[in-house]
Amino acid sequence: MRGFCARYHLLLGPAWCGRLPSGSVAAGNEPTGQAGHMANWTDRGYPGASEGLGSAAGLPTSTCLQPEEDEELPVGCGEPAREGQPSCEGATAVAPALEEPCRLVLSTPSSVLRVKEIQELGPHLPPRLTQQPWHLLYCTGRDGFSLRTLYRCGGKTGSPALLLIRDTEAQAFGAFSATTIRCSNGFYGTRENFLFSFSPDLKVFRWTGRNNFFMKGDVDLLMVGGGSGRFGLWLDGYLHHGGSHPCETFDNETLSSRGEFCVQDLEVWGLA
Repeated sequence: MRGFCARYHLLLGPAWCGRLPSGSVAAGNEPTGQAGHMANWTDRGYPGASEGLGSAAGLPTSTCLQPEEDEELPVGCGEPAREGQPSCEGATAVAPALEEPCRLVLSTPSSVLRVKEIQELGPHLPPRLTQQPWHLLYCTGRDGFSLRTLYRCGGKTGSPALLLIRDTEAQAFGAFSATTIRCSNGFYGTRENFLFSFSPDLKVFRWTGRNNFFMKGDVDLLMVGGGSGRFGLWLDGYLHHGGSHPCETFDNETLSSRGEFCVQDLEVWGLA
């Protein structure tokens, strides 16, 4: 029934499918009108409107308006059209949009990281924090060497922070904190925290799950990662000296070329 309706919709007209339009003229001396047509069709062996139209034998053929499920489709139909080629509807297929890569966008140039290093670090940040401009909250070249000042300029509570360090031997490394770097009575942070080092290629050290010693700070010492009395990264209250050792929190390598280092430049970046 469905195939017949599709094939002879143009022939029988939109008035009905399965019956002839009322008032149409039959060939020869056959009765006219809907009743006459139904009588003629019944006499010829075709079922009436109440039974639906059956065989299409003897009726003229017309162009198929819609392919049946068991009919073979033209080549290319039912398949996604290739880029630059017309689909079976005639429209040109559009290539799917590629996701934009995660980027670290700094509002001003960094004195610690080069452009290439910034591009390498970006994809390792949580995706929700990329494509947004990071602002320089604190830097030793502008604000002096003071951990107290770093806490004071650390940004809004709960805002993520990026700590960048370059030591006097030109080694670049640092830490990402999912929350503000601040003075605290205990350790704070989340499993998104990580340490990283360019030695010279980028290495990222993520949370191992062994403990939650992400970050802790007081006026005399800032510590990142810990366990068994060793810190993944630490800085003194004057931000002149620091150190790095493998720790259980991040299972990191020594970030600097040696266990202890002297700070040349230090920056803290955050989201506005």
